[in-house]
Amino acid sequence: MNPGKRRSGRIRAAVSMLGVAALTGVLVTPPTAAADTVAPELRRFYEQEPSWKPCDGDGLDGLECAKITVPMDYTRPEGEKIRIAISRRQATDRDHRRGILLLNPGGPGGSGLGWASRLSDQRSAEVYDLIGFDPRGVGRSTNLNCSAPDPAAYELPSRPTDAQLHNFTEAARTQEEGCDRTAGSLRPHITTANTARDMDVIRGALGEDKTNYLGYSYGTYLGAVYGSLFPDRMDRSVLDSSVHPDRVWRGAFKEAPPAFTENVERFAEWAADHDDKLGLGKDAKAVRGLIEDLAQRLHEEPVDGVTRTDFDYAIGQLSRWQGEWDLVAEALARLRDGIPQEDGDDQFDAETKDAAEAIDLVATESREQLVNGTHNTILCEADWPTDLDVYYDDMRYYRENHPYGWGVAVTAPRPCTFRSYTPPEKPVTLERTGYPTGVVIQGEYDAQTPYEGGPAMAKRLRDNLIIVKDDGNHGYYGGPDYDCVTEQVDDYLIDGILPGSATTCPGVPRADLDADQPDADKPLAEQVQDVLDKREEELPVG
Repeated sequence: MNPGKRRSGRIRAAVSMLGVAALTGVLVTPPTAAADTVAPELRRFYEQEPSWKPCDGDGLDGLECAKITVPMDYTRPEGEKIRIAISRRQATDRDHRRGILLLNPGGPGGSGLGWASRLSDQRSAEVYDLIGFDPRGVGRSTNLNCSAPDPAAYELPSRPTDAQLHNFTEAARTQEEGCDRTAGSLRPHITTANTARDMDVIRGALGEDKTNYLGYSYGTYLGAVYGSLFPDRMDRSVLDSSVHPDRVWRGAFKEAPPAFTENVERFAEWAADHDDKLGLGKDAKAVRGLIEDLAQRLHEEPVDGVTRTDFDYAIGQLSRWQGEWDLVAEALARLRDGIPQEDGDDQFDAETKDAAEAIDLVATESREQLVNGTHNTILCEADWPTDLDVYYDDMRYYRENHPYGWGVAVTAPRPCTFRSYTPPEKPVTLERTGYPTGVVIQGEYDAQTPYEGGPAMAKRLRDNLIIVKDDGNHGYYGGPDYDCVTEQVDDYLIDGILPGSATTCPGVPRADLDADQPDADKPLAEQVQDVLDKREEELPVG
């Protein structure tokens, strides 16, 4: 099998996924920019003046950095305080400056301090001061530090036996106990609603009447919460790769594994259409059969430590990136030809080991996307089932039907199943009243924030929707492969021109097996590493 030579692809999959939270009944008057209209107990926070200095650190070149002070608990602003790190890149066309564009890359728990640099070459940077920030609990802001168990202490396979389901429970319980020991009094106040309040203090401290906003993944929910709490302070808003507004939190995670499966099915159909070049199967069912056969072979005989669990993670992720499907095909062919179908010979050739290393690289990144202390705390804003049988029933179903990508791991008990505190407020009811129509962007096959979330958020907020067709990526505005999206969003952000109510843009083309691939001589693992590096360089959206 020779699927063709290889090029350096452009993909972005993200670090850990979406996000949501909320708040009602808070005993704080929504503050505004003018000092005399802010609740008296909050006025000093809005009147502070950031002390800007050149940023230091990777990814912060050309930016100014500062820290502002905010209440830890907005219902007790006279009590403990924390710091929020912010960054700025000033608009280059000062004559046409139209304010600030506040940025959030998602997570929950993603650092946004460097995003003012990442987006500095966009047209929007000409007329907006780009403002990045590390949300409370994250990065250079006041940290939430939780002790975490050694993940190696628990066997957490992608297709657990019934006896292994309990391992996921104990891992989650231990993680929650560790956070309860070390998180101090800060943890109950790490919420999306409080992050939205911090955003409004940022606006006030910068002397701006309005906030313009660009949020990815979890940041879409954060932006919707901000607009719901401070509708008179929101101007233009872009929500890229949206969380489903009605599925916070566990429901949002349960959406992901079926979306990973759908991408594996897309890949299988493509591979069958190119069976003359790939030889993986004459129809999609045969290709899926090969994938399952290889999963079983790796379960019985791992290659250099790469197991079925690694394979399931990696095939789910790689199948999202249709521009890289030739890599998936190459890995499958090498594993098919290099793993014996019967026990006995565990001496694998160099090409088989190379394919296994490529699988391991993607699997490792996928696992890392599931680990973040602030991430888990944000998830606890919403109630989770406490009946373990609810999780176990889902896990049994997903291990049989949706084992790829995050699979069973995101249907298992989580630390929030054993939440050790009661959140001080309920999730916010999302609505858009009093601020301009915004733009929601959604990929048709995004597995991190599956497609249904985009139309649902657009409907909830009565925003306009851009659909990226035939694409499994995550995060689009500013990406080098998504000029159609970026041009329409720039028209909106700069000139106020909305895209159509349901506009489509093309996704990344599927892999072209006939194209000249300059990286063809590189080992497969190096090609995959190039892809992962490029993803990190471009838009590492969470």
